[in-house]
Amino acid sequence: MQKKYTCYRIFKAFLAPIFRFWYNPKIINKKALQIEGPIIIAGNHKHLFDQCLTIISTKRVINYMAKKEYFDGKMAWFFKSVGCIPVNRQTKDNEAKNAAINVLKNGGAIGIFPEGTRNKTEKLLLPFKFGAVSIAQKTGATIIPFGLTGDYKFRSKNLIARFGTPFKVNDMTLEEANEKLYNEVKYLMKENIKESKNNL
Repeated sequence: MQKKYTCYRIFKAFLAPIFRFWYNPKIINKKALQIEGPIIIAGNHKHLFDQCLTIISTKRVINYMAKKEYFDGKMAWFFKSVGCIPVNRQTKDNEAKNAAINVLKNGGAIGIFPEGTRNKTEKLLLPFKFGAVSIAQKTGATIIPFGLTGDYKFRSKNLIARFGTPFKVNDMTLEEANEKLYNEVKYLMKENIKESKNNL
């Protein structure tokens, strides 16, 4: 595990400055990530590089849950070396879930896209799967919602990552927690869009 974290930090040190310069992202409220203990960072998914926006926002190592297909291609070595957790989306992947729970029980951070896939539709947000809130309930981890909007273009003028108020599932039902997470992410996205329009 330590080897994975070493590779993670090396890649981040090299790639993060390039990413920041090229895409010019605006990060809002990254102080929300400055809490100790197990955390689940959960938000919308529109592009392959979405996880980069959260990774450059904190010094903590984030173990992202990624579709199994990424581990079958030429870039498999990269996803493995930075501590990503492969998820089989065709079934209820208990192995992936247990791996995430183990990271959180050791005080780590997990990154999840509750939509389950990249949103390539005209809808602002796809329905959320229950993985994030279920794992949070099992581990007592704090959920930190985020909303991503904008374009991945050179020196982008509208690429924004906004983090919301951290919360715990506690006595909420999974349905209540999932609805809260969905509404938080949707709100953050709308705030991003509003800000982008005001800056035109």
